Amino acid sequence: MSKSRYSRVAGVAAHVPAVSLTTEQLEDLLAERNPGIDIPRGLIERHSGVRRRHVAPPECMASDLAAEAASRLLRQTGHTPPSIDLIIYAGVSGDAVEPATGHMVAAKLGAGCPVFDVRDACNSVLRAIHLADALITAGHHRTVLIVCGEVITSSIRWHVGSREDFEPAIPSYTVSDSGTALLLELSGTPGVLGHAFGANSADWRASIMPFVRDASGGFRTGPFTIDSVGLAIGVQKLDFGVLRQPLAERGLGWDDMAVVCVHQPSLAALHWGCELMGASPGKAEVTIVDHGNLAASTLPMQLHLAERAGRLKRGDLVALVGIASGLSAGTVLLRW
Repeated sequence: MSKSRYSRVAGVAAHVPAVSLTTEQLEDLLAERNPGIDIPRGLIERHSGVRRRHVAPPECMASDLAAEAASRLLRQTGHTPPSIDLIIYAGVSGDAVEPATGHMVAAKLGAGCPVFDVRDACNSVLRAIHLADALITAGHHRTVLIVCGEVITSSIRWHVGSREDFEPAIPSYTVSDSGTALLLELSGTPGVLGHAFGANSADWRASIMPFVRDASGGFRTGPFTIDSVGLAIGVQKLDFGVLRQPLAERGLGWDDMAVVCVHQPSLAALHWGCELMGASPGKAEVTIVDHGNLAASTLPMQLHLAERAGRLKRGDLVALVGIASGLSAGTVLLRW
């Protein structure tokens, strides 16, 4: 009789650029670049809770940040690139439309395994864990490296036409650059305990970073815009029972988790999300204040920080919860 196959997270790592920018410094730069506009001081932090964000240099690519985090993780876990069976790149940012950014990361690591990209906005890493678990338990792979690189400070709106344009641009002032990596491997005992996902795609327009046509007839990335009212209505249409499902199926609650990692576009959104989920905000690993909106890197960064601080230890239960543009929602339950 064949032995049961499970997957577990062997490790997590993160990398942030050397340069960071406080919200006060960002406001100074906005005032300098928009001399005719009275930039309201303190509004960004009051709206978002963000005090600092990481900023990659202009020449830095998403794959650079992802590869740096992956290199750290391989050293940390004792793996080498030839031992990796598959690389999944999971990020909002990417190096190119074609090929998959996973190829750039693999080349920088010196890996020769297959790769592919997964995109589901800020839930991309959640989806990648779901897929990696399925591939490992089905016997297709033994080690799957999930990598994410975010260089979304390039979307900051440094020039605003008027004071009325400032407040809608605030989401772009919260974003932060980073690289993260997770390694999933074959295990004799369950590590990925469950997952569930849902969506309300009808309200996708509430949060969007579109492609727009430029003067030359080509396309470029447009500004990140949020319809706050539409987003709030759309989020409330999501089935929040889906978020609790992997725990409920095992007779568990949020209080059984050592840490609850929740995607954080703002501090207010974190608290509201916890309220809708029925989870205590005290269980959440808060990253939005000192690290900004890390997009798809948010959840692995929280795992990294919680483990480094001793709040997450081997054998602990941890839930990864994401609500992302689209609108999509999902939970992955782990035994760390």
